[in-house]
Amino acid sequence: MDKDCLIKKLDKQIKICKKCYRYKTRNIAISGNGNIFSKIMIIGESPGKEEDLKGEVFVGKSGIILNNLLKKINIKKKEVYITNILKCYKPNAPTTKEISSCINYLKQQLDIIKPKILVCLGKYANNEIFKIFNFPIKKISEIHGKSFSFGKIKIISLYHPAYALHNSNILKILKKDFKKILLF
Repeated sequence: MDKDCLIKKLDKQIKICKKCYRYKTRNIAISGNGNIFSKIMIIGESPGKEEDLKGEVFVGKSGIILNNLLKKINIKKKEVYITNILKCYKPNAPTTKEISSCINYLKQQLDIIKPKILVCLGKYANNEIFKIFNFPIKKISEIHGKSFSFGKIKIISLYHPAYALHNSNILKILKKDFKKILLF
């Protein structure tokens, strides 16, 4: 089965998922968006309220920041594949059970997309990707902007754009760190 068929099949599974209680707080489960042939995969935490209404990842205020960061390095949002650890909206932080219910979807996305560069936005994305690749978990404040290798895959951990909404110093760091994606 080709990549397009595989991702569409997975998208259908995600849309009807009821593995945790987040399905009760969502309008639609959001698997991911973008170029399934991209070498870059960006991973966030979970859909926000605006994403839940529009059915697309990173379209709210965090999405505006992400779009601007991508533009600054001459990459369009549609040129990368963007997803989240969790596929459903809920207005609070994810629980361990919710993450464990959703993590296999992310693993399948990784298997299908086969990215060369993984950009982890925030602690949840960072922690789960580090678990998948058996790296010791570290705080974003200690490793932001640094890259890690797993075979041919480069992993870079960055602050989440939502965090930058409330802290101009973090936004400056995020802008600087984001440029490092081009080094791979």
